[in-house]
Parts: sequence; structure tokens; C-alpha cells
Amino acid sequence: MTETVLLSVDEMYRADSLAEQARDEQEGVPSLNLMEAAGQAIADEIIRRWPRRPVAVLAGPGNNGGDGFVVARLLSEAGWNVRLALIGKVENLTGDAAVNAGRWQGETKPLTPDTINDLLKDEPLVVDAMFGAGLTRPLEGAALEAVKIVNQQNLDCIAADIPSGVDGDSGVILCGKEGGGSVKANVTVTFFRAKPGHFLLPGRELRGDLIVADIGIPESVLDEIRPRTFVNGPELWLQKFPWPDAGGHKYSRGHAVICGGAEMTGAARLAGLGARRLGAGLVTIATPQEAFAIYASEDPGTLVKAVDDDAGFRAILDDPRKNAVLAGPGLGVSETTRERVLAALSFGKAMVIDADGLSAFADDPGVLFDAIQGPCLMTPHEGEFQRLFGIQGDKLSRVRRAAALCGAVILLKGADTVIADYDGRAVINANAPPDLATAGSGDVLAGMALGLMAQNLLPFEAACMAAWIHGAAAEKTGPGLIAEDLPENLPQVLRDLKVIVT
Repeated sequence: MTETVLLSVDEMYRADSLAEQARDEQEGVPSLNLMEAAGQAIADEIIRRWPRRPVAVLAGPGNNGGDGFVVARLLSEAGWNVRLALIGKVENLTGDAAVNAGRWQGETKPLTPDTINDLLKDEPLVVDAMFGAGLTRPLEGAALEAVKIVNQQNLDCIAADIPSGVDGDSGVILCGKEGGGSVKANVTVTFFRAKPGHFLLPGRELRGDLIVADIGIPESVLDEIRPRTFVNGPELWLQKFPWPDAGGHKYSRGHAVICGGAEMTGAARLAGLGARRLGAGLVTIATPQEAFAIYASEDPGTLVKAVDDDAGFRAILDDPRKNAVLAGPGLGVSETTRERVLAALSFGKAMVIDADGLSAFADDPGVLFDAIQGPCLMTPHEGEFQRLFGIQGDKLSRVRRAAALCGAVILLKGADTVIADYDGRAVINANAPPDLATAGSGDVLAGMALGLMAQNLLPFEAACMAAWIHGAAAEKTGPGLIAEDLPENLPQVLRDLKVIVT
């Protein structure tokens, strides 16, 4: 599970510090050794990926630049033609960066607008060692100009830690008066553990392939740091997945209820398929009378119940065997939708609120938040999130704040879906292909989470499972995907996961 850990910039600084203090056989890990190992990892990756060719190392004024000096030295010793340019002056370097600058036997040119074109001539492989994940200001001057040339000429590039200009915690490109910029790398080599900015957009697109290198930091430092951010994957939750057991039956696997709308009936039907495929023993769609025939004509394994008013809906939920509810997909933004959501929440059953079930409370979100009494998952897209929460900032921080505000788990959908629990845990889901940008895919996702929660999984675990399995199911189809493909692909994804377990 520790392989899924993501460390913030501050947590990584702490990991470096703890590594130096660690006592493994009475020896800590000197920071100079960590820098040497980092540079070695980058050099090894270059030698593995590319044939021998000219290399241009762009070195910054801090430890990231120190990594660059190590790379330059190691490649030069291996017979590569290396040229290096430094932002600032060698005499201004301090600490380990200064030591490694002294070890470099080649020429160190200043990185200036006048030297960039000569440095980047003949299509060299570029080593971006200007600034790491801790950069807090936008690129400017020669650094920004170098990034523009690398990108315009589409030069091969390997980044140390993270592409310069990308915030390590948020993945955003830092912007200022000169605009913003970041190199687009073929590969990024980071150290010990990845950072959120490697998986949040646009950082995920700019870093290329991601290599997480072991540079000697002991795993034990994580016990001190106690990280709360992870990249989603089966390692996080597979041991908790609710596989059917020999003594189970349909009632033991939960009975989910979906609020069906009268017009956009496809949304609830897709959600129902998602819930059933992920293991809910029974699924009932509660629908207005006028749409009963539509729901009853398809998917014979899904139960349908006509409900004409709030009292009728409450009567359905009076059955204690009906233990999980989904409200929102295809319901419409109306007072009826508000009544359905509030009625379901009043029973304290496991609840998934999506789409219109969220937007119906945009004018008074406190009413919704105050009504939450039991396990609750909200699955908004960006527009729904802003209508309900209006929270600004980077994606990871926004979702964490929203979860703490409402006391529910929030799954903010997107190519870089973020899931946060109100206890501070957060997960970034990064396996969703762009083919998922199609109508109905979110309805299937909401239903999948519902099906898992009907089997008594907590909302956070259910959301993590559903999001990853949803992305894996989409990958089975690829281009041409429509939402109806997703439930059909789920059995194969589950079979693949079952192989891991056994």
C-alpha cells in the first residue's frame, strides 16, 4: 500500500530530513548521498532510453540544479557529449549543489537569453534540472525562454523531480506577469514517492512517463509523516472488495434504491446496471407512474416501483432491507428532487447523491449538508461542484475542504478525479481514459458506488473502488466507447481483479 502514497512538497522535504536522521545500523543517509543517487537514477534512465547523443543540462540555483550537475558528470564519464548551463552563478550555489558543481569537470555556462540558442542547437536531449516541485513562483527570463524553445522545437526532455514551472502539490502551471510556462517532458524521474502534481492536470500531461526512483530514503519515514494522499489503485482497497461468499444470497448483498426521473430515464437505468454489476443483490428504481412502462420494459433483473409522491417514496424506504439510495441522475432540478434527497437522508441509509440531486440545493446547500445523517457520497462534476460549494483553489484542496464542510465523501469527477473523505484522506484517480467523456458514464459510476455501498462498504472505499474499476472498464473498449459499454465490461475487470486476489 505504501507504493500508492503521494507526498506533498513539504512532506517530501520532511522525508529527506528524516532520512538524514534515520538510524539504520547507526547510520543516517547523508543528503549528499541522496543527491548522488537522484542524479544516478536520472542518468541511468537516459542511458536506458536513448542512444548516445548530445545532452544539454539546464541547471537551477538549488538542489534540483545539484541533481543536474550529478547527471552531467555521470553522463560525461560514460562518454556522452554534455553541455551545461546554470541559472545564476556557481559561486552563489550552496550545500550539496555547490559540492556537485565542484565535482563537474566540464564548462558551466550561464543560462541567459544569449546562450540558450547555442546550448540547444543540434537537437540535444534536454535535462530539465532547473526547478523542482517546491517552486513557488512562475518561470521568467532565461528559464521561461528555454522552456519555450524546448517545447517549440519538440526536443526530447527528461525532467528531474517534476517539469520546471509545475506546482508539485497541485499540478498547475505557475503564472505571473510574463504568463506561465512549463517544459513538456518525455519522462520525469522523481524520488522516493510521487507527488500530487504528478497526477493532477496539467502536471500529469506535462511529466510524460513517470519513474519513481529509490534513492535510499528508508520506508520507515512514512510512519512519521503519516501521509493522507494516495494515487488510486487496487493496492489501496482490493482486500476489502466484497466478493460473494458461498453462504451469501441476494438479500445479504444489499437492496439498492434508485430515484428514477420521468423524462431522462436512461440515467437511472444505466445506474441500475452499474449497481447490479458491482454486486448489489437487488436494485429497485422508484419512478413516477408515467414512466413506469419505460423502466419496466428493459433490464428485467431491475425491479421497478411506481411512486407518485413523497409519502410513497418513504414507504419504499421503510423496508429495512433497502439499505442504500441513489438520487440525482435524470431527476431534474426541482422541488420533487429536493424532497426525494431529504427523505432518503432522513432514514440514515447509505446515500449517493449525484447530478440533479446536488444542483437542486444550489440555492441553499446548508439544508443538504445539515440533513446528512448516515454514510453519504456526493459525485459532482466541476459545474455541479461549483454550484453547490463555490470553493476556489487547486482541485485537491477544494475537494478536501468540501468534504470537511458537508461531512460527506466527495468524488469530483474529471480526467483527474479526486476523492476526499471528511477525515482528510484523499485519493487521485488517474486511470480514466478520455473516452469516458460521453453522456451517461457518470450515471454508471454513481450506480457502481451505490452497488458497493449496498454491500456495506463505507463511502470512501466504495468511491475509490468504483472510480478505478470504471476507468478500467472504459479501457476495455477504448475509442468509440458509449456509456452502455461500461456495465458490459465490468465482469472482465472483476475477473482480472479476482486473479490478483487468488
